[in-house]
Amino acid sequence: MLSDLPVLGIIGGGQLGSMLCQAAKKLNIKTVVISDNQEGPAQNYSNQFIFAKYDDQNKIKEFISKVDVVTFEFENIPVDILKRIDKEKKVLPKPDINKIIQNRKFEKTFVNKLSIETTKWAYIEKAGDVKKNSKLLPGILKTNTLGYDGHGQFVLNSLEDVKKDWCFTSDYILEKKVNLKKEISVIITRFINGESFIYEPIENLHKDQILKHSKIPAEINHQISDQAQINAKLIADKLDYVGTMCVEYFIDQKDNLLVNEIAPRVHNSGHLTINAFNISQFENHVRAVCDFKFEKSQKKTNAEMINILGNEIEEYRSKSFKDGEFFFDYEKKFIKEKRKMGHLTILKK
Repeated sequence: MLSDLPVLGIIGGGQLGSMLCQAAKKLNIKTVVISDNQEGPAQNYSNQFIFAKYDDQNKIKEFISKVDVVTFEFENIPVDILKRIDKEKKVLPKPDINKIIQNRKFEKTFVNKLSIETTKWAYIEKAGDVKKNSKLLPGILKTNTLGYDGHGQFVLNSLEDVKKDWCFTSDYILEKKVNLKKEISVIITRFINGESFIYEPIENLHKDQILKHSKIPAEINHQISDQAQINAKLIADKLDYVGTMCVEYFIDQKDNLLVNEIAPRVHNSGHLTINAFNISQFENHVRAVCDFKFEKSQKKTNAEMINILGNEIEEYRSKSFKDGEFFFDYEKKFIKEKRKMGHLTILKK
């Protein structure tokens, strides 16, 4: 680790940025956040906040001048901007990783080449490609880039669902629908020296394609648990990843374990690690990118996490909570339907 503690630059000012800032403060690491959202809640916790579009070269230059190492809270930042920053200050995880993860075709090809199973899929450039791959129906058509929380996804039950007036201006991935049993995620933090800590699998429940509930332990067998963690480590090692990342999985009715996607950042399902472990996913991410010595995390208790969406936040803001319940208000100024406004973690014996 550097003799003087580094200043950590964070790209993105949302709730993940807020929690990274809070984790950094615990380690006496100063933070500078740059965000294209003037209302970004991370400004409440960072030492300095820069409001700017990410292609504003002058603001990026100012940001670079104030930090020693850079990370990010979301993956859809143009890779060329990350590479521009990386020429002067190290960006972790490495920008080239985002080039893979931002593109579903590249991501799935990368995972499949590791002999790790994903959903069955095909690359789609035009409507005729759906017809050629009709064996994948019923399926889900997803934009090849820039999709999250259900955005850019279309359910196709048959060829009749491919609308004649659709203009395939973008490219897509068609994934065969999974006969779903449950969803899990594995969060791993990998350090610069290659050591890693893998959090136990987390069981997740989505509503309208947005995460609603997470819990540990996941109700899965040991074989699935072990394989999910082995896969996550293999992916992180092959990417030469530094920091915290998440691998999301589907488990089908035949207990096949299928990688859904990789998130190269701290993850919503890992919020419960703040209270359930001595070192959270956020603190581990800061430790890793700032080149702290690896320290094994310890689980303190079982836990569940409930995402608070939209107007639900108003009820929670006026509630009183029991021992073992921890309410996190993301302090967003505007309430929107289905927007993540906070979360509640409940510790379990």
